[in-house]
Amino acid sequence: MESILITINIILAVMLVIVILLQRSEGGALGLGVSQDNFTTSRTAGSFLTKLTSILATFFIIISVVLVSISHKEIKEVQSVIDTEQEKNQNQNLPQIPENQK
Repeated sequence: MESILITINIILAVMLVIVILLQRSEGGALGLGVSQDNFTTSRTAGSFLTKLTSILATFFIIISVVLVSISHKEIKEVQSVIDTEQEKNQNQNLPQIPENQK
């Protein structure tokens, strides 16, 4: 299940990048280079690519949240490498390294 969702998420990400790159540039970073009249009165309806971008982004976010919730359930208590090695050494009949004495 998780691998299917990851595959869908990757496909959505690629499609989202392609759709964003296909859109026409609005120009003028943060409104620079655009007259004030055009900036305040331009209320255009979203084109097909704009609507498709918002739909793809919504699905991408939803699937990402679902993946995080699925993986959160599978995370076990994380042990440090030192603890893991000490458990291995205690289970084996090997000589132990003495601890530092103060």
